[in-house]
Amino acid sequence: MEKERAILPLRFFAGIGDRVTTLWTGMVKPAMEETGFALSVFVNSVLSLRLAFRKRREIMYQVALCGLNGLPVAVIVAFFSGLVLSLQVGSQLLRFGQQSSIGALVAISMCREMGPVMTGNILAGLIGSKMAAEIGTMKVSEEIDALEVMSINPISFLIMPRFLAMCIVCPLLTVYANVVGVAGGFLVAKGILNVGWQAYMKEINTYLMLKDVTIGMLKALIFGMIISIVGCAQGLRAEHGAYGVGRVTMRAVVIGSVFVLVFDWFVGWFFF
Repeated sequence: MEKERAILPLRFFAGIGDRVTTLWTGMVKPAMEETGFALSVFVNSVLSLRLAFRKRREIMYQVALCGLNGLPVAVIVAFFSGLVLSLQVGSQLLRFGQQSSIGALVAISMCREMGPVMTGNILAGLIGSKMAAEIGTMKVSEEIDALEVMSINPISFLIMPRFLAMCIVCPLLTVYANVVGVAGGFLVAKGILNVGWQAYMKEINTYLMLKDVTIGMLKALIFGMIISIVGCAQGLRAEHGAYGVGRVTMRAVVIGSVFVLVFDWFVGWFFF
């Protein structure tokens, strides 16, 4: 009996050790490996920017491709987001007779928060998945290996143009989203709250600061980096044929969307 009592604590700690080992092997270690791989792709992409002039045609092609694919969805989402934001906020301001302030609230919310976050999530679904599928298909069909055999760096040849293109496209689409969202907010302000154009713009000019716009653009730039690196890094890890391509495409969208929200909080907290 005394021996059994002595063994019980050992079994308890052994069980904890088994669970920690299982958690490390099944979740923590793969996540750390993926994070390290994505960071290495990011660093190599930044170092490859010195070759951007040579790849200018591919970069402009990616800018046009990403921008044209993301622009219609970003404009539609931003327009209706401006309508909803103006309606919900305006209905509360109307209770206190402050509906004239709706312009400033809509503009600050769109420029600082909603514009870059909506654009980032849209691009994570549209462009991040596209990049993961393209690079993943090249990986499973051994095209990446063929480039390495020919002494061509896949990062500078494939990843860097997409990385730089997203750094350009995401802020540009954010500007469009901000303008369209503010315009949508004015339609509600005019039609429901009876706020004129001059009063609407006066509030924006008075309270919208350069800092608000700068923070939104910084967020958009960071989101563009994240979406491109996550999508391309997931594509480079594709294996097992079509199943692997579908898996990394799904992971690129999920991880990209989550990281957009995570870094949105960190940037907002840093400039609070």
